[in-house]
Amino acid sequence: MIRRDLLAGCWAPYLERAVTLKPCYDGGIDGGEVAAKILQDTAMGKKRSKLNISGARRLQDAIILGFQLQRAPGRDLSVPEWYQVTGDETGTPLIDQTQKSSKFVEGFEILHGDHHGLIDTVSFLDSLATLAKIGGHHQEREHLAAAALFNWEEDIVVARAPGRLDVMGGIADYSGSLVLLMPTREACHAAVQRNHPSKQKLWKHAEARHHSRDTPILEIVSFGSELSNRGPTFDMDLSDFMEEDGKPISYDKAYHYFSKDPSQKWAAYVAGTILVLMREMNVRFEDSISILVSSTVPEGKGVSSSASVEVATMSAIAAAHGLEISPRDVALLCQKVENYVVGAPCGVMDQMASACGEANKLLAMICQPAEILGLVEIPSHVRFWGIDSGIRHSVGGSDYGSVRIGAFIGNTMIRYFASSETNAGEAEEESSELIEYDASLDYLCNLSPHRFQALYASKLPQVITGEEFIGKYGDHGDSVTTIDRKGTYHIMAPTKHPIYENFRVQAFKALLTATPSEEQVIGLGELMYQISETSTENGEVEALQNRERDTLWGQDYRRW
Repeated sequence: MIRRDLLAGCWAPYLERAVTLKPCYDGGIDGGEVAAKILQDTAMGKKRSKLNISGARRLQDAIILGFQLQRAPGRDLSVPEWYQVTGDETGTPLIDQTQKSSKFVEGFEILHGDHHGLIDTVSFLDSLATLAKIGGHHQEREHLAAAALFNWEEDIVVARAPGRLDVMGGIADYSGSLVLLMPTREACHAAVQRNHPSKQKLWKHAEARHHSRDTPILEIVSFGSELSNRGPTFDMDLSDFMEEDGKPISYDKAYHYFSKDPSQKWAAYVAGTILVLMREMNVRFEDSISILVSSTVPEGKGVSSSASVEVATMSAIAAAHGLEISPRDVALLCQKVENYVVGAPCGVMDQMASACGEANKLLAMICQPAEILGLVEIPSHVRFWGIDSGIRHSVGGSDYGSVRIGAFIGNTMIRYFASSETNAGEAEEESSELIEYDASLDYLCNLSPHRFQALYASKLPQVITGEEFIGKYGDHGDSVTTIDRKGTYHIMAPTKHPIYENFRVQAFKALLTATPSEEQVIGLGELMYQISETSTENGEVEALQNRERDTLWGQDYRRW
């Protein structure tokens, strides 16, 4: 039973199902003792599963279940990073290479588009075909829910969106930096189907909640929920996205709507795409919508798992409803999902890489807000890898938000300093135009390193309190973050980093296209090391990056 139904008293369909099971149980009924016995038996191998799972995996299952049972109310706990499920254990199907160019996948005919020979896409289509044949014998809740999600005789739209590897630019995207991004092999798939409300298949608990079959319903299933401490299903009336006057609800209301239940908050990444389309493109959804999301992009690793979910979902919804949206606009709309519905203050580079990137190439983009310069070929003697440090990453985390606020505060101060100098008439004639430009500086990265160092570095404080800044300067000019009056923010480092970062990325891009040589590779590596070093000056980020290095290379790294 999902928590929302438990608290709302919507128990009838669950109790009816329980009665049909005709349980015969003569064991203990003390929940704690029963759970402990199951954990112990599972770890020792006495409680056998139908799946052929190794002893080490059984022990992991026992530990992780115990970890989740201890979860304190209102506290977000992440599944330990060592808990991974391999393809063999999840039964991921291996595809026949001869199917790569076929318009047919067992159980389906591809009516429009192509799977482009992508193994993961063909595997996802195969999994859909398997779901269509699932009966009540299947024990995993998410698979049972997915099997009952679609009308298998009707069209289903599938979209794929990869994660992204941040090669250069990273945390400076919201300051307008040039960034170099590479799509990952891992990707998210979203399957979407629209149906008239009267023909929409409803789960029993959803049917009990929705008394009218004329109301459009949204039903979502997310695969992999057991590994991420979230509920596998979500459903809502699409009318919940509408005010009484027929207008879409505000983003703030949507944020609080999805924040009520931590185990259901993940649905904001998926359902939020619908609200953004309603608000930004005036789209009205009169049909019910079913969505299945399946992703292999690692979560919490800084490779844009959330952006891939948003882009795949919005692309599939747009295609299912006949909406023609350019990849760039899809990315910008998905950024609004993450900024305003999810509440994570990310820049736009993640969504742009997922929507516009190409395999084995770097996407060069100036984040002002999202101007693509083109694709950069990766030389044959250069390879990029992402290494998992084991430290969990979250764009919605307080560290990321504090650094972003610090950068926007620094930008506001620079404009103030430049305006004061212009108004006082102190600027020399030849530099007055540049000072006037600085007074209206829209992005930090439009300020060159030498001008920053010469004119403004000495005037910026290392830190400032929220109360002090608001009292003197007012607003910091960022709509997706809020200054805490009682908080203290680093200013100098978050302001300086993107200005120098932008210059280093420009140098990296130029060097990448230079004549192949040992000096070229050394230079590329040096620029990457410099970025790693200067980003640790950003106060809150320093401790995080030091933990990552200690995990990867040991504590002696800082003495190298």
